[in-house]
Amino acid sequence: MKAGAIVLASRSPRRSQLLEQIGIEHSVLVTDVDESLRPAELAEDYVLRLAREKAAQGYRIAAAAPRVVIGADTTVVVDDEILGKPCGPKEGKAMLRLLSGRAHTVLTGVAAFNGARIESSLSASRVWFKSMTEPEIEAYWATGEGADKAGSYGIQGFGGIFVERIEGSFSGIMGLPVAETEALLQALDIDTWSMRTRWLKNSS
Repeated sequence: MKAGAIVLASRSPRRSQLLEQIGIEHSVLVTDVDESLRPAELAEDYVLRLAREKAAQGYRIAAAAPRVVIGADTTVVVDDEILGKPCGPKEGKAMLRLLSGRAHTVLTGVAAFNGARIESSLSASRVWFKSMTEPEIEAYWATGEGADKAGSYGIQGFGGIFVERIEGSFSGIMGLPVAETEALLQALDIDTWSMRTRWLKNSS
């Protein structure tokens, strides 16, 4: 990792792809933040806290001082219940049954830390699922796509066939709201458009 880099503190390939999509050259660093929910912690506070902790920890453990470290966390909420990543097939399929034929909320917290100041933002989106049959649930789980995702599905993949409509940020549902991320980088004086110009020049 070179000094002065933008760093994404996440193991999620989807988040890295979204940063690439908006022309932000970056390195990836995996953190080990305790993602346990605190007593009486609201879902909104939970994802923002984890995003901040990931960004701060990423800055501390980076091999060279980064310009900014980005952290993010996503969770699904239905009936005030937080649905994180499923622990196995039983829990994963139970989550899909819970989401079937109704709306749920996807919350993504994103934070950016430059070593002196941290900025963070919350993306909240609503997703409506069609009613899913038991064979569809079984077949979808068997693809393995939902095994490492909050709520046990990925909207950008096969899981998109169950989505009737959304209100909010598609990229936020995927795990990194790009409009909010851009605003955080600019708030920390990152010239994102110069980065895009260099990226376009290097890719031509």
